[in-house]
Amino acid sequence: MTLDEISSTAVRLMEASGVEGLSMRKLAAELNVNPMSLYHHVESKDALLALICATAAERMHMPPDDGAPWQEQLMALALAYHRHAKEHPAIWGYLHTHPRLIADRRLPIWQTLYRILRLAGVPDPELRRTSDILHAFVSGFILAETQGHMSDDPEEIGRTFDAAIQLIIGGLASATS
Repeated sequence: MTLDEISSTAVRLMEASGVEGLSMRKLAAELNVNPMSLYHHVESKDALLALICATAAERMHMPPDDGAPWQEQLMALALAYHRHAKEHPAIWGYLHTHPRLIADRRLPIWQTLYRILRLAGVPDPELRRTSDILHAFVSGFILAETQGHMSDDPEEIGRTFDAAIQLIIGGLASATS
């Protein structure tokens, strides 16, 4: 049994029954191991949840540094984040009620966003503030969507999300020119 097997099984259980439905005992049963053996890999359920959240970006398709314009890369990152939030609502919800889990700016999602913001011309001293603002806007959109404050038509949500990201891109382009 590897840490990756534990994590992916825990994600599956978490998505099926929420954070409250995930327990070390249920996870062990799913993996067909003694519950105590899990503690050789993770010290607690909280540590397991932190691991799942920290590796969430690894399960997300991040835009590569391929020379594409920053606007396209920012749109790709926003779409990947949106898709991941929709595919893994329990993880997304847990992350956003435990901000310490996403505060580490060394996480791949932040490093990707910082790279894109630098391409857009955001000065290094402004990276944290700008990334926090963009994260708040995109997360707010996703929260409004998941709480039923928007159309339930997936095509309309897609168009609205695209429009929101285009507004963000336009504002960022204006602020950095």
